[in-house]
Amino acid sequence: MYGICNLSIVPVRAEPSDRSEMVSQLLLGEHFTILENHVKWMKIQIAWDNYVGWISSKQYDIINQAQFEALNVAYPSMVADIAHVIVHQYTKETMAVVMGSVLPHYEKNAFFLAKEAYKYEGSLQELAPKNVRHAIVEAAYLYLNSPYLWGGKSPFGIDCSGFTQMVYKLCGVKVLRDASQQAQQGIPLSFIEEALPGDLAFFDNEEGKITHVGIVLKDNKIIHASGSVRIDNLDHQGIYNVISKTYTHNLRVIKNIISE
Repeated sequence: MYGICNLSIVPVRAEPSDRSEMVSQLLLGEHFTILENHVKWMKIQIAWDNYVGWISSKQYDIINQAQFEALNVAYPSMVADIAHVIVHQYTKETMAVVMGSVLPHYEKNAFFLAKEAYKYEGSLQELAPKNVRHAIVEAAYLYLNSPYLWGGKSPFGIDCSGFTQMVYKLCGVKVLRDASQQAQQGIPLSFIEEALPGDLAFFDNEEGKITHVGIVLKDNKIIHASGSVRIDNLDHQGIYNVISKTYTHNLRVIKNIISE
């Protein structure tokens, strides 16, 4: 069985319970495979990044295998505005949507979620950019000052790896969900001087586990989600917060994820 997110933002939880940790989110139009179907909860695998978690059985719509496969091969049309609204074609009911939401089968301001038709007249992120690095940096700035939220993927609450994943997604590049997973992708750089804007920098804790990720900017800067999406200094030691005058994260590796 297959499904699609038909609401603005749906929590994806570690266990089938409202009290369970939110490990990620589904945004409107994201599709998935249903691995287990319980009365109140479904275990799903998100198509974009293969992430597995639980969602409420009241917060999705069913699609068939043909629809699922068509969405897999189509380059997703996405909401480019930080926030906008969609309008149901027949009931005229409105729904708020956020940047990075997917608009399946979008054409002439219209799109379909399963069998439901909607109108969207906001800005669209549709085609893969020619200069991916520049596009990544520009997209990252759109999330600036978004509050930190564990498991979040929207401009109104986002975590460090959700931030990097959504920025890359807006630019047509797939990265996995968690920082430790993203650290397994791409080509490692030997020196920080080799890093270019758009590369991903990863940071570890005292046990050597990757726990944080951010996007490299020019002039030895990094944009990352820590309290909020913010810009700090970056050097061979890690992230230096100029306000607190302390190093907040220990640099482990910088990786080039972008195929050029």
